[in-house]
Amino acid sequence: MAVEISGASVTVEGNGLRHHVLQYGEPGAPDLLVIPGITSPAATADFFAGLLADRGYRVHVPDVRGRGRSDRAPSGSYRLTDYADDVAALVDALGLRRPAVLGHSMGARIAAAYAVTYAGADHAPLLLVDPPTSGPDRGPYPTTREQFLAQLHEAQRGTTADEVRRFYPHWSERELQLRAEVLATCDETAVVETHAGFESEDFFPYWRKVTAPAVLIRGGVSPVVPEPAAEDLRRANPDIDIVTVPDAGHMVPWDNLPGFLDAVAPYLKP
Repeated sequence: MAVEISGASVTVEGNGLRHHVLQYGEPGAPDLLVIPGITSPAATADFFAGLLADRGYRVHVPDVRGRGRSDRAPSGSYRLTDYADDVAALVDALGLRRPAVLGHSMGARIAAAYAVTYAGADHAPLLLVDPPTSGPDRGPYPTTREQFLAQLHEAQRGTTADEVRRFYPHWSERELQLRAEVLATCDETAVVETHAGFESEDFFPYWRKVTAPAVLIRGGVSPVVPEPAAEDLRRANPDIDIVTVPDAGHMVPWDNLPGFLDAVAPYLKP
């Protein structure tokens, strides 16, 4: 039986693509845009998007280009600039009013690029959850392209929650089953080119320009933002808070949901 998703589906057009979006909460509430990670279609955020809506937000979670029910893009169109342009187009197409933006992993990189490129200094809270700190002269992303492709190919042939548990042993049964159901909707070109971008595109030039209100939230045992990288981030932009969620790896909300919600609470006050 398929995992039930509580968000309402809409499709909008922007930046030359059709974008599928899940929406939660009451229309008219303050807007919160959630941008997921490299192999996380919008449905995978369902378990915490609803909780953020309960806190008084109108939450919008897109299938990022090349994932879920959104359009695929041509090869060479999965760069940070492409993704940031999509976010700007979504904000316009959905009629969002100065939205707060929360991005996880790839989504955190995208959120920073969007805020710096489009929102300027006058933006609502920006929440960057465990953005990849890999890049030129900074070492490789800790999950290899081959590891991503192994999971994707398993999903394409038909995987199970038990198989997914090999990669995420501490997740709930629901989230394991949901990932087993939706991972195959991720386009291989999108995954491969985005992973390459984790190592060829530098996050720090965007990070240095991020302005308050903003926070960077990292998992306490994340290999993606380890403590030495967190120190580099602090030096590069000392004005922005960095909050550590204990007992969480890179998949922060999945690994420690109460800790994640505690970390975002001071910054999400509609």
